[in-house]
Amino acid sequence: MAALGERIILQSDWDQVLKDDEGKVWLSYKVTGRPTVHGELQTRGLSTEGYPYVMGSNGFSVLEVNKQKIKVTYSKDAACCTRKFIAADTTFSSVHKPRKSIHSLDVTPGGLGVSSDSEGKLKIWQTENGEVRRNLEGHYGDVYSCKFFPTGIVVLSAGSDMQVKIWSAETGHCAATLIGHKGAILDTAIVDRGRNIVTCGRDGTARLWDVGQQSCLGIFSECGGDVNSCCLAHTSKDVDLGNPDSPPSDREISTEGKLLLLGCENGTLKGYGLQSRKKVFELPCHSAVNCCCFLSEVSVVCGTQDGHITVTDIRNYRLPLKEWKENRSAVLSLLPIVGGFFASTGDGSCFFVDGNFQTTTEFTGSDCDHLYKIAIDGTNLYTACRDGQIRKYRLNLL
Repeated sequence: MAALGERIILQSDWDQVLKDDEGKVWLSYKVTGRPTVHGELQTRGLSTEGYPYVMGSNGFSVLEVNKQKIKVTYSKDAACCTRKFIAADTTFSSVHKPRKSIHSLDVTPGGLGVSSDSEGKLKIWQTENGEVRRNLEGHYGDVYSCKFFPTGIVVLSAGSDMQVKIWSAETGHCAATLIGHKGAILDTAIVDRGRNIVTCGRDGTARLWDVGQQSCLGIFSECGGDVNSCCLAHTSKDVDLGNPDSPPSDREISTEGKLLLLGCENGTLKGYGLQSRKKVFELPCHSAVNCCCFLSEVSVVCGTQDGHITVTDIRNYRLPLKEWKENRSAVLSLLPIVGGFFASTGDGSCFFVDGNFQTTTEFTGSDCDHLYKIAIDGTNLYTACRDGQIRKYRLNLL
């Protein structure tokens, strides 16, 4: 079992440096309550396939290495830690301007990406080569959330201008604008095929919308301050979602049986019956909850500003399944995948946590810049970074 807060940190551009004979990179071993151990990895020649032979120092050694993956272990003074590091397969530097923070992104299996930045730019691009296909113009200021509807040809976006917009990815036309929030909109969620959506933001509310009529169907307002994130999913019948006080509108489509998660600035993760509007649970966390997602019909995970990750079963939420803090900055994004989940943080790290809640793999490239969002298309993982770059990683290297 890994020690509490244990991690290995590797120089972000290791894959470029170790390509050269005599290339040298730094790395560190950190664990809660002990001094940090520093060491080096150095190339000692190249194989006939062009892979480096790499030697470690001060307790570090290399178990496996190729052009995009390196597996490192630290073993010294009763400590033993192993991590796999994966380098970006491709970096898209021209989708957004350099050093313009990319706040959000999403991708489709069909080869399209959408991303948004701190200049109000919202762009559709090809995931194969990063070529920009459409500029979606109409937002003012930071666009904090963008994602595809399930069809893959419609985009949902929202941001600091308090507007929610629906776009055609094919034509770039804005089909609808939803107005009602009184503060910046920080996150969005889509109900099934998208006739209804959910938004949340700095006005301390989450809102359920009818997209077709561009009207608000319900407001969740007892959130205790800013609502940083939202997520929804169909949950188990074992979870009592409550009953609505009055019959739901016929404009509500597929809201029954769904639980809405809200990550709140006041340090709580809240769950509401989407149709009933009733609070199902409230989980106190260590600090502001920046992100949350479902791992199954009954289990959820959230990440906080002070770097804690909490996994809990909503049927017995007072006793978390696992709660820990690694030696990292704020947790900014979470993304479930079969067998675990991905997380990204404010210190530029992106990592995979397996089904046993052990961190096994790190995705490198960001040099301490915030990674605001992560997305997958089934084959690749993509990260949205404060340095204005989108990085693409091959999932088969996991």
